[in-house]
Amino acid sequence: MNDNPNGAATGSSSRTLGLAACIALVMGNMIGSGVFLLPASLAPFGWDAVAGWVFTIAGSLVLAFVIARLTVAMPDANASQMIARAYGPLAGFAIGWIYWLSIIITNVTIAVAATANLSSVLPALAKPGVGAVCSIAFLWAMTGVNLIGARAAGITQIGTTIIKLIPIAVVLVLLVIVLGSGEAQVAPFPAQGLTGVGITASAALTLWALLGFESASVAADKVRDPARTIPRATLIGTAATGLIYLLVCSGIALTLPAAETQTGSPFGAFVSHYWSPGPASFIAIFVVISCLGALNGWTLLQGEVPLAMARAGELPRWLAVTDAKGTPVRGLILSTMLASLMLVANSLQGLVALFTAMALLATSATLWLYVGCALASLRFRLVVPAAVIGLGYALWTLWGAGVAASGSSILLMLAGLPFYWWARRGRKASKDMIS
Repeated sequence: MNDNPNGAATGSSSRTLGLAACIALVMGNMIGSGVFLLPASLAPFGWDAVAGWVFTIAGSLVLAFVIARLTVAMPDANASQMIARAYGPLAGFAIGWIYWLSIIITNVTIAVAATANLSSVLPALAKPGVGAVCSIAFLWAMTGVNLIGARAAGITQIGTTIIKLIPIAVVLVLLVIVLGSGEAQVAPFPAQGLTGVGITASAALTLWALLGFESASVAADKVRDPARTIPRATLIGTAATGLIYLLVCSGIALTLPAAETQTGSPFGAFVSHYWSPGPASFIAIFVVISCLGALNGWTLLQGEVPLAMARAGELPRWLAVTDAKGTPVRGLILSTMLASLMLVANSLQGLVALFTAMALLATSATLWLYVGCALASLRFRLVVPAAVIGLGYALWTLWGAGVAASGSSILLMLAGLPFYWWARRGRKASKDMIS
């Protein structure tokens, strides 16, 4: 281990992620479980979900632009540190803390999605207890990859991002064929038109699928030439992923019979319905690999966030220790332990129900980071019009997520305050001993 909290991770040798790896990190974190399991959650909303996607993609691009501009202005800071510079250390801690928890919840959700898709091939995994064990195994497998180092995680991310595009490409081609031949019937546009309630509710779920456009900024400490690389990777990755999601998720939800979308693998159900059950099994395997790729990227972040916070004196200093390669071993292991406990606590829920609940909670928790970045941009008078639009969008989506999810995210944020005071007292005591 590297006992110097500012050791290997801060040197130039630790900046191992270039543009390709950063785009893969952004797209890999975004194209994970959402695109593959969300059709089941969004099917009841029909065309309202299509409108929800449009709002979500537009809002995400605006927020991605704001975060990218902040990164150019402060290339040496990650998102929570930008907020701390704008509104003080307590604000930075609150956002960093809830974002760390949101990553842990996100990893739980992705692991559940991987298990749900695999259950279409191995039905025994659909049993709540068995599914929880499988999901925990996925969590620790990706933690093992990240413990090797950021370079290994980056290579894994590029490989899984390429693989995960295969089932998406298959569904897109199949959609063109069945729509062109008239074999598939698109759900009719409702006579009463779109509903505000449906659009708002679906927008909260669709944002879950686009969480992660801030990934390159959060991992700034590992990025080469961050002022140039991060904005490009953020905007390219967000735009490409949003377009893919709009076409694929809407296509499945609007053409597949409603009863068939309510499975652990909507992609597999779509391929089975319009092609053959044989290829559908292979699609499910590809989807699992895709989920694991996203889990790999988010696992990288779940170590980086507490590392940065500990170095800033916002979490206990023992979390600031890295190994010789700059890997935050303690943060990775602690985060995965918390994720495993969360899975055990919720192991009796069905996979789709657990996915939906965790997705809403993760979305609400992450939205506070977007609110904070928009407010920081306003404080520094950077891209003010975009920041105002992004802030409005983030607050609207928080409301759409519902009182239960958004209220829980506030309680989780407040739960971090004792750790903040503990860390500050420890830092003050260390200074007193030195003086």
